[in-house]
Amino acid sequence: MRLTGYTDYCLRVLIYLAVHPERRVTIAEIARSYGISENHLVKVAHELGKTGFLENTRGRGGGLALALSPEHINVGLVVRSAEGPTLPAACFDATAPRCAIARMCTLRGALGEAVDAFYGVLDRYTLADLVGKGPRQRQLRAQLIASSAIARA
Repeated sequence: MRLTGYTDYCLRVLIYLAVHPERRVTIAEIARSYGISENHLVKVAHELGKTGFLENTRGRGGGLALALSPEHINVGLVVRSAEGPTLPAACFDATAPRCAIARMCTLRGALGEAVDAFYGVLDRYTLADLVGKGPRQRQLRAQLIASSAIARA
């Protein structure tokens, strides 16, 4: 299963904020660090705020911060929220034309099982698991800062 770019950006924003818990962060800062468009991140930040993963503050001194501790942000839930309903094949879409072999086909069951397994693995992880603690988190932060400096050069 392949995640959309939107989901990738959601996860990147959350990771960035998890390694900078001491302050609010701007969309521009995150965009610079990853070398991606601010315009894409505006929608991502808005949706993450609506779904309760982020606290978005406008105006002077504003920015983004995690609404929950990284230990309470489940990766599977974030991906489900960003991806919407998972439709690995047309037969999962109620609005698609009916398949001629639907009654005899076992593909739908196999694909459904695969999607459940995919999310089952992601459900075992939190944002805290992705960023680590101590030295691992400091290394990730250093890498994000270095990539931001490269992007500015």
